[in-house]
Amino acid sequence: MFKKRLLSCAVLTALSVASAQSMAAGFQLNSQSATGLGRAFAGDAVIADNASAMARNPATMAMFKETSMSLGFTVIDTDVRIKDGTYNQFRSQGIHTGQNEIDISGTDGIGSTAVVPNFYLVVPVNDQWAWGISAYSNFGTGTEFKDDFAASVFGGTTEIKSMNFGASVSYRLNEQWSFGAGLDLIYGIGKLKRDIDFENCINEGNILKPDWQCSTNKFNALDVDASGFAVGGNVGVVYEVNDNHRFGLSYRYSPTVTAKGDVNTVAGNADKMDMPLPDMAEFSGYHRLHDKFAAHYSVQWVQWSAFDTLYMGGIEKEYAWKDAGHISVGGTYYLNNDWTLRAGYMYDVAATDDIKSISIPDSDRQWLSAGFTYHIDTRSNVDFGATYLIGKDTQVDEFMGIEVGDRPIGTSVSATTRADAILVGLQYSRTF
Repeated sequence: MFKKRLLSCAVLTALSVASAQSMAAGFQLNSQSATGLGRAFAGDAVIADNASAMARNPATMAMFKETSMSLGFTVIDTDVRIKDGTYNQFRSQGIHTGQNEIDISGTDGIGSTAVVPNFYLVVPVNDQWAWGISAYSNFGTGTEFKDDFAASVFGGTTEIKSMNFGASVSYRLNEQWSFGAGLDLIYGIGKLKRDIDFENCINEGNILKPDWQCSTNKFNALDVDASGFAVGGNVGVVYEVNDNHRFGLSYRYSPTVTAKGDVNTVAGNADKMDMPLPDMAEFSGYHRLHDKFAAHYSVQWVQWSAFDTLYMGGIEKEYAWKDAGHISVGGTYYLNNDWTLRAGYMYDVAATDDIKSISIPDSDRQWLSAGFTYHIDTRSNVDFGATYLIGKDTQVDEFMGIEVGDRPIGTSVSATTRADAILVGLQYSRTF
C-alpha cells in the first residue's frame, strides 16, 4: 500500500513535465515564418510582407492585391543542461526509509531538434474581400532524458505537438480600416513516459542488507500515447494611417484539446487526456521612417493561467502558471531591389511562477534575431531567418512523496537548469 501511494505521487510529478522545452514561454512555439523569425516577430501582426502574416492577424489579408503563397519551415535546436544537481533516491529499509544521494550535475543532451513546417495562401476576391488557408503550429515541445538518467521520475520522454489548419476571411471597410476572422482546426499529439526507481535494502525476511547489496527496482509511472482535434478561432483588425504607418491588433481563442488513446498511470488508466491551450492577444506597429528603413514592434499577451489543471488517468494535476507574453522590437533595411535585411530583439516572459521543474527549465528569455529576403524576381523571393535564444539559470527544488505523520517520505531533486536554443528558418514566397 505504501509503495502504491508513493508511485501515485510519482504520477503527479510526472504530469508536471507536460510543458517541457518549446523555446518560448510555457509550450508556445514562435516559429510561424522565417520572415518573422528574422525580426524576432516584431510587427508581425501588421507588416504583411508575405502570406505568413495571416498567422498573426487575419485582417492583414486585406492588404494583398494579388494571390500570395508562402511555404517554409523552422528548425529548432535546443540545448538543455542541468548543473549543480543532486537527486535523493528513495530507499526502502524495512520499517524504516532513507535516501540515496546521487549527483546529477553535468546532465546534458536533454533537448531535441525539431522541424516545424508552415504553409499559407491568400487570395483576394476583389478590392474588399479576401480569403486564405494556412497550416502551421502555435504549440509544441520535446525533451528526452537518457535512459541512465538517475532521476527518471523527474525526467523521461515528452513529446507534445499541435498543428493548426486554418481558413480565414478579411474585409476592407475603407482606406484605413480592415477586419478579419478565421477558424482553426487544431490537431494535437501527446506522448509521455515516466519511470520511478527506488533502492530496496531488505530481503524476504525483512532483514536490512548492507548498501552494496541493495537492489534497484524500477516501475513505469506514466505512459501516454494520445491524439485529438479541437476547433479554435481568431479575429483581427488593421488601421492604416497611410502607406508608411499602420497598426494591427489580433485575438486568438484556443480551445481545450481532448486527446484520445492510451493513457496509463499507476493511479489508473483512461482513454483520453484534456490539454487546455491559452488564448493570445497581440498588438503590432509598423513605421517606415525612410525610403530605406522601417521600425516595427509587437506586444503579445498569453493567457497561461488557463492552463490550471491537467486531467490524466484519474489524476488531477494543478498548476500555478501565470499570464505571460513577450515584447519585441525590430528594424528592416531595404537595401535595394534584390535584398531586404532585418533584425530584432524579443524579451519573452516565463509562464511558470513559483513551481519549477527540471523538465520545465522555463525562464525569462532573450531573442537575438537577424534575417534577409532575396528577391529572385518581381514575383518570388526567399526568406532566411535565425535566432539565438538565451535562457536564464533556474533553481529547481522538487519533492515527490507522501507525509507520514510530520515526516515527508519520498524522493527529491535540487538542481540549476538552463535552456538555450538556435532557431533557423527558410521560406519561399510567390505572388500570382
